[in-house]
Amino acid sequence: MTPMSSQSVKDVQGKILEVMKFIDKVCRENGIVYYIMGGTALGAVRHGGFIPWDDDLDIFMTPAEYVKFKAAMERKADDKFVLQEWRTVPDYLEYAKVRMNGTTFIEEAFKDRRDLHQGIYVDIMMLHKVPDNSFIQKLVYYNCKFVTLYGLSQREWKPKTTGQRIIWGMMKVLPRQMIARRCFKRIYKYESLSDNFKYCYWITPAKFKQGLFNRSFFENPVNIPFEDTVLLGSSHIKEYLAFRYGNYMKLPSEAAQKAAVHAMIFDTEKDYSEYIK
Repeated sequence: MTPMSSQSVKDVQGKILEVMKFIDKVCRENGIVYYIMGGTALGAVRHGGFIPWDDDLDIFMTPAEYVKFKAAMERKADDKFVLQEWRTVPDYLEYAKVRMNGTTFIEEAFKDRRDLHQGIYVDIMMLHKVPDNSFIQKLVYYNCKFVTLYGLSQREWKPKTTGQRIIWGMMKVLPRQMIARRCFKRIYKYESLSDNFKYCYWITPAKFKQGLFNRSFFENPVNIPFEDTVLLGSSHIKEYLAFRYGNYMKLPSEAAQKAAVHAMIFDTEKDYSEYIK
């Protein structure tokens, strides 16, 4: 592995914002709705842009909006950006990325993957519908957790709880890919609902309560100031942040700030292929 670039997180944020401006342009030109979410929404409100120590940017799309976005990306065919689909690939978690060619953003889990595009990116997370039924909600939640653990099992990741260790051990003998596909089918089952539903996002470490959202959070996108531009976000963004984080204006500890960094190697000027030999 080639030595790391001397660039800063601020340099990476500049390129991430360039990717996001491209995504925003594609979406606005094609009537596609997205919402800044998680730490990106938090940064917009608390810092007016990126959280200073954060090196990623995340947005929500519903599956229906993502289908339109994928088609728009195929029509646009910009050589500078590539849509990396992870939604149905067994090796990864259930989201997509828009990557920038000619850049490097290598994470520890993928440092030896020569077959994987590892340019600077923006994450596109899937915002799903789930009925107003607590049993079905829990069922979908556990399907999401299996998908999450299955994706993590393909990396150098270790289980942290007893439940994770039990499932981790079972995965060695279970038909994982078949079960994961059935889980995806359940997760996507309720997308046609027009009433009596909530939105949810339970892929990755999201907990049950924090990943189950009122519909009002994601019904009316508005322009939210972010760095030197505006991005689409919830018209109830402060209510969303209070629900998601509690006292969202309180800064985290220094240890938590360091843990938010994703990249082990980044470079805004060289292609990742120059680092993975």
